[in-house]
Amino acid sequence: MKRRNFLKVSSICTAALATSFYIPSFPQDRKLKIGLIGAGWYGMVDVKAALKIGGVEVIAICDVDSDHLKTSADELEKLQGSRPKTFKYYHDLLDVKGLEAVFIGTMPHWHSLQFIAACEKKLDIYCEKPIAYDITEGMAMVNMANKTGNIVQLGFQRRQSVAFKKTKELIEEGKIGNVYQIAAQIHYNPGPQDNTIQAPPATLDWEEWCGPAPKLEYRPNIGHKAWRLEKEYGNGHLVDWGIHHIDIIRQIMGEGMPEQFHTTGGIYEFKDKITTPDTLTANMLFRKAAVLWQHRLWGTGDVTREFNNGIFFYGEKGTLFAEDAKVTFFPSGRAAQKEEFSIPVPLMQENHVENFLKAVRSKDNKLIACTPEDAWKSTATVQLAMISYYTGSLVKWDEQKQEIIGNPEAAKLMKREYRGNYVHP
Repeated sequence: MKRRNFLKVSSICTAALATSFYIPSFPQDRKLKIGLIGAGWYGMVDVKAALKIGGVEVIAICDVDSDHLKTSADELEKLQGSRPKTFKYYHDLLDVKGLEAVFIGTMPHWHSLQFIAACEKKLDIYCEKPIAYDITEGMAMVNMANKTGNIVQLGFQRRQSVAFKKTKELIEEGKIGNVYQIAAQIHYNPGPQDNTIQAPPATLDWEEWCGPAPKLEYRPNIGHKAWRLEKEYGNGHLVDWGIHHIDIIRQIMGEGMPEQFHTTGGIYEFKDKITTPDTLTANMLFRKAAVLWQHRLWGTGDVTREFNNGIFFYGEKGTLFAEDAKVTFFPSGRAAQKEEFSIPVPLMQENHVENFLKAVRSKDNKLIACTPEDAWKSTATVQLAMISYYTGSLVKWDEQKQEIIGNPEAAKLMKREYRGNYVHP
């Protein structure tokens, strides 16, 4: 996929979407027929949110773990009164007659192939974040979605947080003055890591689970739910969880992508247990303000534990600390008292899924809260930060050309070759 073509196609299609008028054609009293690719933990979170909203029926699910498949089918049958068809392979699910939309809840290294196949079937898609495992995959996915014009939502559900929307409002009205620096962090302890090499569970087809990614010897700390800290599958804490904060920073500040990255860290407490850093500091130079990301997967995290998960916006008139359900304002001045805004939104996931379903029923891409191209920008941002870490180098990014400048070793990591007979898009 030529990067110049990516830019051209994205620009043309974005303009087309902005000028198109969609006439709602979905009967509001008919249930939307949806399918689930990846019927494990978070895939089920997504479709159960859809069922909670109502107006949908899960007619098919697939998973390469037969235990996941049966357990999830049983649960869905109880919830909706009908049992979905079950499949091992996603291609079989995509061929189900009457299917209208799919939820993709698999690991990131499977997203691109499943997403593109669903686009080719003209199905609407709700895909979990990050959009892809590597930068080039994401480009191909954006191009395909723009080409087919289907409704696509990416799973950045924190865009539904009213607290973050309040933060944007406070900054724009000048509450803290000019923002010159931003710091984001999520400190937590992942607990014991069992990296004992062993046979995978009898119900799990490990070959299919690994798919286009390298096939590592199975061990519990890289399998179901635990893959996030494995370099070859999840690419680490910043890419898996920190990406939410980077995405929100971009939304609040109206930013594109950073022009420069410098990341340092290492594996200290979990040496020989995980393959991505348990300690990380990433400096990202955005156009409006420098962003610092940090995480420690050990100890107490921040010296004040209430700040272990959130974003600091530093202005000359004060500082805002934003988290999912609260914003705290610290005015400048010695005698100033902090001000708290408690804004809980218990249904962020449901609201984000509902946003997708409304767009599907209206056939209106303009309703989508997180488009593929915008999701790609947030995903590529954290991926570039990790490329800086892996190469131990300063990474400069040309947002217009969509390429790394003057760093051939870093540029190689924009694409990971697929395993076996799998073809990289």
